[in-house]
Amino acid sequence: MISSILENEFLMRIIKSLISIIISVIIYNIFVKIISKGSSNKASNKKKNTYLKMFKSIVRYVLIVINILIILNIHGINITSMLAGVGIISIIIGFAIQDALKDIIKGIDIIADNYYNVGDVIKYGDITGKVLSIGLKTTKLEDVYTFNIVSISNRNIEEVEVVSNLINIDIPISYDVKLDDAEEAVKDIVETIKNHKNVINCEYRGVNDLADSSIKYQIKVYCNPLEKVQIRRDALRYVLVGLDKHNLSVPYNQIDVHQK
Repeated sequence: MISSILENEFLMRIIKSLISIIISVIIYNIFVKIISKGSSNKASNKKKNTYLKMFKSIVRYVLIVINILIILNIHGINITSMLAGVGIISIIIGFAIQDALKDIIKGIDIIADNYYNVGDVIKYGDITGKVLSIGLKTTKLEDVYTFNIVSISNRNIEEVEVVSNLINIDIPISYDVKLDDAEEAVKDIVETIKNHKNVINCEYRGVNDLADSSIKYQIKVYCNPLEKVQIRRDALRYVLVGLDKHNLSVPYNQIDVHQK
């Protein structure tokens, strides 16, 4: 039985190809375990985690290419002559994979220029998500609203915005309220927002606008970008409660009509 398999050239090629693939998988898994020991979920190590994930992606592609060459050689294809012919068809291949090459180049730029890292929150079009991984071709996000996993091509980096940890909120208060009374109410609201468990800091920055029906007093709220949607809702509620506590209300738009 074994001797008949050994004498069957086609079966031996298949077995050798499978062995090559299995060895590559084992090497990759060992490599992943080794470098995973140096990874961390802490925000201060986001850059390090980004490099590690990118490095794993590179190793995976390298092993795939090496495996393809080994399997071709096992099946009797002359790799040397094939590689020599690459120059003749390189232009054709270049046009065929130009988008992929753009993705790879931009992926390297993302890491080198520290544009964003694993764990950052970015916005692409209508999608706002947490960066899960940065590969050679794509960046994977977890949508903060739907929790869907979304992949975007690295070549679209120019359309990506890194979401900050800042929320600007304008509190409208009537012109009839004295400045000192209005600022006292705003500062009280700021202290209440500061006590929110997910708020890093909150500051009163002064009068931001003299609108038609109100003076707008600006506060800045700092929080984890992943929490911005809910923090904004909570902060607006604190604004309404704080104004009510000081017997104030959000003024309606008013139109003065003068008759001769």
